[in-house]
Amino acid sequence: MDEKKDIKTKLWGGRFKESTAPLVEEYTQSVDFDKNLYAEDIAGSRAHARMLAAQGILSPEEAEQIIQGLDQIQKEIEQGTFIWQKSLEDVHMNIEHRLTELIGPVGQKLHTGRSRNDQVALDFRLHVSKCLSLWQKNLVSLVSVLVEQAEKHIDTILPGYTHLQPAQPVSLAQHLLAYVQMFCRDCERVLEARKRVRVSPLGAAALAGTTYPLDPGMVADELGLDGIFFNSMDAVSDRDFVLEALFIGATIMIHLSRMCEEIILWANPGFGFIELPDAFATGSSIMPQKKNPDVAEIMRGKTGRSVGNLISLMTTMKGLPLTYNRDLQEDKEPFLDTHKAVYMSLQIMARMMEEIKFNARAMNRALKEGFLNATELADYLVGKGIPFRQAHHITGNIVAYAEKKGVGLEDLTIQEFKQFSEEIEDDVYMALDFKQAVGRRETPGGTGPQSVERQIKWARDWIRQKNGGSV
Repeated sequence: MDEKKDIKTKLWGGRFKESTAPLVEEYTQSVDFDKNLYAEDIAGSRAHARMLAAQGILSPEEAEQIIQGLDQIQKEIEQGTFIWQKSLEDVHMNIEHRLTELIGPVGQKLHTGRSRNDQVALDFRLHVSKCLSLWQKNLVSLVSVLVEQAEKHIDTILPGYTHLQPAQPVSLAQHLLAYVQMFCRDCERVLEARKRVRVSPLGAAALAGTTYPLDPGMVADELGLDGIFFNSMDAVSDRDFVLEALFIGATIMIHLSRMCEEIILWANPGFGFIELPDAFATGSSIMPQKKNPDVAEIMRGKTGRSVGNLISLMTTMKGLPLTYNRDLQEDKEPFLDTHKAVYMSLQIMARMMEEIKFNARAMNRALKEGFLNATELADYLVGKGIPFRQAHHITGNIVAYAEKKGVGLEDLTIQEFKQFSEEIEDDVYMALDFKQAVGRRETPGGTGPQSVERQIKWARDWIRQKNGGSV
């Protein structure tokens, strides 16, 4: 292409005499990824055109021509016939260039009163808001699945761990409901963040506002946004709304990764607490007996990328002076990558948890290893009037004795117990019973069945609220 002709295709080319070097074009173009924002860009342009007409800056006929042209472009994009040109740099210039091809010079009036700076900020806010809505929906779905499983397993008991060592017996429902709380908080974070995302920057123009009598509120209303910018320089230059979304996405992935870690452990025959559904596992190319938790491993691995995306944009933002800097082009790829990971991972985890089979027998066997009822023995001794520190010491001696003998505490005879404390009577065996141990923990948030029922009711109410009144 002739250099002079090439530079004239640039919407900013009037100042320049030589074309951009091909290597620079490839290096600086963003259309490869920001074309994902085409729907938001077109929606914002429609609203902008209507506002320009309402303010008398465009005629009604010109606005209608522009809107019809934008409708045609959206059809072309969605039908796969639109030709994206890297030489036009980004989604905005590709759409505006095609609009001018379709409707002539009127298409060049669309950009009146705005800059790519406020345009891209609007597009990205709309896109992030849409993605957060999808996260919210998938979080509620996952919570619903976990609550369903919890309701089935109030009486299923398994070891609870600290330091990945057997600690105390807990209800499987209590274990699942811990993740319910995490994902409920994630959902609340999403809702809070959306309030800050859903602010329209259009009208801020390049950085200082514009001399045209724009009505930014009209654009915000048409797009369903909650308000407009208070400071034009801030509106075009900050991406804290993306950072907040990336933090939430990373936190969701971290919570999912913790679940994945337990799924991976529990699926190991050494634990045997779960059987993975075939649809969410793979085999080995050489070892026919293997059933690998690849889905959980991949999800755990994607968490690292999501955390890295947050760090990446934080690092980009930390040294940027006011106002817009081209560095901000680096805000989209990290978010688009995190969105894909979060959106798909939540869906996959919900389906996997729905189909996982829990092995109560294996959990019960595990209860007998690791002296999970030792705390019950210490509390029993406290109930007999022995100070807790002394009861703790006595219990430790009994555990060491039972461990050396190769039996559980519940397998010792009364005579053996009395070697360590004369206060121990036959009622100790009820105290050492795992089901009784769980049942006694009815303090708020505890693992006792009534406490778990209360937690399930709370979660059901939360789901109903998020679903607009239906579970």
